[in-house]
Amino acid sequence: MGELLSLGVPGLRVLVVDDASPDGTGAIADGLAAEHPRVVEVMHRAGKMGLGTAYVAGFQHALRSGADYVVQMDADFSHSPAYIPSFIEAARRYDVVIGSRYVPGGSTDERWSFWRYLLSWWANQCYSRLILGLQVRDATAGFKCFRRAVLETIDLSSVGSSGYIFQVEMAYLCQKLGFSALEVPIHFEDRRIGRSKMSVPVKLEAAWRVWQIRWRYRHLGPVASDEPGGATGVRP
Repeated sequence: MGELLSLGVPGLRVLVVDDASPDGTGAIADGLAAEHPRVVEVMHRAGKMGLGTAYVAGFQHALRSGADYVVQMDADFSHSPAYIPSFIEAARRYDVVIGSRYVPGGSTDERWSFWRYLLSWWANQCYSRLILGLQVRDATAGFKCFRRAVLETIDLSSVGSSGYIFQVEMAYLCQKLGFSALEVPIHFEDRRIGRSKMSVPVKLEAAWRVWQIRWRYRHLGPVASDEPGGATGVRP
């Protein structure tokens, strides 16, 4: 939290969404909120309701709070807060800024096994892009910055993915609606504490939901919008 608060981002607000985490995350977050009132907030939910619903709840809360830019990130230091100022700066020109592992300059933790890297690379570079025609190279990226207008345009209450495929659904929605995207290379560090929740059932859900997403949004088209709008790109 200290790294976030030391960024010097004007008007920074931090929201922690806690689904009754058994490791005490909620209590720690409550302590930080007490130390930093009106800057740090905690949203407690009754239990494990799915990653996608946690994001949606967080997005909706940020919009109600008047946020101009909404950054989503993991709280386990897989995503370095140091990238956030550059994300926000880039979001002045692009609708969505994506912290990408799979563009030139991007990288993953050296502790990843070959098979883990291969699975992630294949899911992003081959499977999701081939089926959905996605232009972004890191479709499952969980480190993003959205302009307010993007989240206001998307019907968040109808986003159906509850697991990690939520990232793919959001990427596809942004592309179908015609929003511009910029992929910024990042280094993805393995979590410092805890274990990955990418179980076999979660992976299987992701595989079949890609087809469901394609069918569900088959008639969706671009919306009329002012700038920035436009292209998808990669920043070196």
